[in-house]
Amino acid sequence: MFEADKIGSATSPLDLPRSVAVVDVNLAPKAGDVVVVRALSESVTYGNLELPSGRLAKIYRNDVIFGVLGRRRALKGFFGDVPDTATAGDRLHLLNMGGVIGVCSGHHSSLSDAIEVEVLGFAADESGKIMSIADAALAPSNVLNKTAPIVLIGGTCMNSGKTVAATEIIKQAHHSGMRVAGAKMSGVACLRDTLNMFDCGAEVTASFLDCGLPSTVGIDDLAPVAKAILNRLNESKPDLIVVELGDGIVGGYSVDSILQDSEIKAATASFVFCASDYVGVIGGVEVLKKFGVGIDIVAGSVTDAKSGEDFVEREFGLSAGNARRDGVRLFRLIRDAIEARTTATA
Repeated sequence: MFEADKIGSATSPLDLPRSVAVVDVNLAPKAGDVVVVRALSESVTYGNLELPSGRLAKIYRNDVIFGVLGRRRALKGFFGDVPDTATAGDRLHLLNMGGVIGVCSGHHSSLSDAIEVEVLGFAADESGKIMSIADAALAPSNVLNKTAPIVLIGGTCMNSGKTVAATEIIKQAHHSGMRVAGAKMSGVACLRDTLNMFDCGAEVTASFLDCGLPSTVGIDDLAPVAKAILNRLNESKPDLIVVELGDGIVGGYSVDSILQDSEIKAATASFVFCASDYVGVIGGVEVLKKFGVGIDIVAGSVTDAKSGEDFVEREFGLSAGNARRDGVRLFRLIRDAIEARTTATA
């Protein structure tokens, strides 16, 4: 038995106890397997662990941590994979603050090295089977059931303003009297974004973590996961569903498979694209055109200054709204886009 000093939020679907039995060897490790590790180092730039409560806790050397194996492809973070085999004593790395653990092979220049950890074993149930967050997963769905209007938010990459836009839209919709649901469809497991959605007024939230995925790296088709999330959220009868697509519209997180799904495209009432500069807007328009997706509103840091908002509208002929400066206007643009889409399909 090992007792945790800290439990990563990526394990939250299992509601793990503080103490777990372990097996020493995992000959066929899979993304989502619960791994018990000891921290061998600390980090100034990336040294916190998000707990299942959502609280951040400092990781100290020799802390025993429960996390999950997974992969990451962050443009501005860590790059890592699930090891081919894993045995007690092996060295791995913390790939994100949610407790996703793997073999780190690179990171952004702004970060120090990933925290190194020693494998102590793998959490096991009473039969000796290695626990996985897939054990408590929402099953994928090939069919999208009747749904509330969906606001889909994508962007050029991480840190382009998607979460700020998503939470502001949720807040404005909630304040207008709507029942709102929020979702995070892609990225690497962390509760922060869905908790922020809840704090801004979302009555229910869900993410790919609920489908047993520590990240969406390498998923050939993410659309069945997205449909399962949407179907679950629609059980609460929301008036609006706000969906954030983590990472960028291209990259390693399979966002393109959601964007190209015909059922999801048909159910999307408004598509918001976040970019950090004008060239990002141009690139987004061209990439999305290949997916058969049109941009209804440009948001993100390119619109943080009024001059950027004006430039996008004047030069590209696209509506632009900023979540930080004028969330009321951004939400008005969303409602206008939804009404126009509804009228066109009536």
